[in-house]
Amino acid sequence: MPKIRNVFPSLAVRRRGLMSRAVHHAWAWVQETGSVTAQHPGRLRFGRIGAGTRLAFPQGTVFGEPWIELGDHCVIGEQVTLTAGLMPDLDLGPEPILTLGNGVVLGRGSHVIADTSVSIGPDTYCGPYVYITSTNHSYDDPDEPVGKQWPRMEPVVIGPGCWIGTGAVILPGARLGRNVVVAAGAVVRGEVPDHAVVAGAPARVVRSWDPEAGWQPPLRTPAPVPIPEGVTPEQLAAVARLLEDPADGS
Repeated sequence: MPKIRNVFPSLAVRRRGLMSRAVHHAWAWVQETGSVTAQHPGRLRFGRIGAGTRLAFPQGTVFGEPWIELGDHCVIGEQVTLTAGLMPDLDLGPEPILTLGNGVVLGRGSHVIADTSVSIGPDTYCGPYVYITSTNHSYDDPDEPVGKQWPRMEPVVIGPGCWIGTGAVILPGARLGRNVVVAAGAVVRGEVPDHAVVAGAPARVVRSWDPEAGWQPPLRTPAPVPIPEGVTPEQLAAVARLLEDPADGS
């Protein structure tokens, strides 16, 4: 009898393991099937969706797609919201409202709200839960609820090669230059010059690049050493194993 009793827990564990694998396989199939690409746009009809660009499933709120243009090889994470116009089914004219350059990355849960034009330059990377908007509530009338007052709109331009950290907010009228770093949680408005690091709420420049003096104030960590040309993934994996256990290389 003790042996028989021990069989049932093992059967239950095996059954649960099989069910778990089945659920994970099914979810992986749903994610793959529900993702949006140029070849498989689903219900979304973007003004342009470039080669190699993918919107992960599940998507966030998406509307105004005819006025949204996505460059090549963009990565749009799960639950990312992309909107053009104040609401769906508006005629926004002949020009795109929201444009992403080639190689843009939008992290999970990010929002890009383009009631007027928003342009994100190529190779700009956004961490999770970044909020970029060309619209802000107004509160001029003290007697009218803020949400019912007509909002203010200003175009947003984010230059190429920027890095925007987790939870950062880019407000209407912001113009970021090339290779700007926005710290996590920063709230950015106004103009940010090329090669600057901004942090805080409101954000201010905390580090900038001088062609003669370099980064000011100076960086506290050494620059990373790039991987030499011609090194294969297999060689990198072998080096990683050596670093994990140097005794293996003896």
